[in-house]
Amino acid sequence: MHALAHSPKNAITATTKMLDRVLSSRRVTSHLDDSDTDASADDSKTKKQNLSLLASNYLSRLSHFCFCPTASLLLCLLLAIVLITSLAFHSRSFVCVSDPGSRVGFFGLDGLGSDFGSLGVPWCRSKHGKTVQWTSKDLLKGLEEFVSIYETRPIKNNIYGMGFDHSFGLWFIAKWLKPVLMIESGVFKGHSTWVLRQAMPDTPIISLSPRHPGKYLKKGPAYVDGNCTYFAGKDFVDFGNVDWKSVMNKHGITDTSRILIFFDDHQNELKRVKQALNAGFRHLVFEDNYDTGTGDHYSLRQICDQSYIRGGGHSCFRDSDEARVRSKRKLFWEKAVDIDELCGPNEAWWGVRGWMRDNFNHSNKPISYAEHFQNSRFIESTLDVYWELPPVAGPSLTHQTRYDPARATSPIVEDGRYGLFQRLGLGRLEASVFNGYTQMVYIEISERES
Repeated sequence: MHALAHSPKNAITATTKMLDRVLSSRRVTSHLDDSDTDASADDSKTKKQNLSLLASNYLSRLSHFCFCPTASLLLCLLLAIVLITSLAFHSRSFVCVSDPGSRVGFFGLDGLGSDFGSLGVPWCRSKHGKTVQWTSKDLLKGLEEFVSIYETRPIKNNIYGMGFDHSFGLWFIAKWLKPVLMIESGVFKGHSTWVLRQAMPDTPIISLSPRHPGKYLKKGPAYVDGNCTYFAGKDFVDFGNVDWKSVMNKHGITDTSRILIFFDDHQNELKRVKQALNAGFRHLVFEDNYDTGTGDHYSLRQICDQSYIRGGGHSCFRDSDEARVRSKRKLFWEKAVDIDELCGPNEAWWGVRGWMRDNFNHSNKPISYAEHFQNSRFIESTLDVYWELPPVAGPSLTHQTRYDPARATSPIVEDGRYGLFQRLGLGRLEASVFNGYTQMVYIEISERES
């Protein structure tokens, strides 16, 4: 709890902190169910964390009628003390205003969130507005189960691999969809293979990777699965070059719509979607769905960052509101980008400074906005479902500093819900495991409509 501001300097500091919290709020609607699970048992749902701000408001109101002579000064001060004491005593009766817009209005700061029209969350549009079947309650229930599973992982320090958020997302999606076969492109030390195996203990896995995960066992922890077919090392074949019809025949699979594909290979995701379509696959997960201006490959989020989507399309004008806000957020979030990092020659902002990156950033080509726009139209013509995994918990709970929460969907466990965070067991995990969030996305695709 912040100390009550007794001086103009402290008041300004308190206001600045409050503004930062407001500016960190996401300004678009979540695609998840909004129901609040277990709210009655969560002590953090009270208004205790805003006591100092409420007290400041009381003092501000007192100033209007406590403009009194010296003789009455003690009476005014006594009245202020009584009001603040009463407020503290009854603080549990205040209900937390969880909606960012309501919170802004409550403190008389309407309009500040409008700066974030340019920093909203781009969202690929599906053909018929269909979304996933699971809800926020399902995600919370899954988290409660997965934390203890994650603690048994063989690779404790998975540097350059998936952290907790994406591990949970992959496990949850696989467990929910119950595929008859799982294919992963990009294996590294085998952590994602282990995650898939925890979700589906008896389902066969096909893993494609230039280096076999067994090679890492010589230097430290790795995971090799006994019920996995590896196209790795000297047997490596790129996803786009596999004879999938022959592979399906060997596994006795005729219905490719029941197969889950997981991409963590840092390849152009437009290319991967086209290859999956050609093979008849429908359920795809992309681990690194990099935001516009970041990353080493052309991602779905970059493709769908368009001006006709709220939060999409950007301005390279250095004196714009977007430039000002981006500059401010760059001070707080490691992967936030300012205008100079976002924009390339001729004010090209799409992709990464107007480039389509591929193959771990080893091959790049500049693309025009017209081509970028056509790419978005193609993707949306194939999409039945587009769903980005939310962060597991807000940054005040996880202490992550890498991704900007203004460019992410609302977390599963909102900031301020410390009691729920602890009950789920998330507080037992090292803070470093929450730093790997890059907007993992699940999509369901089908043939383009004529």
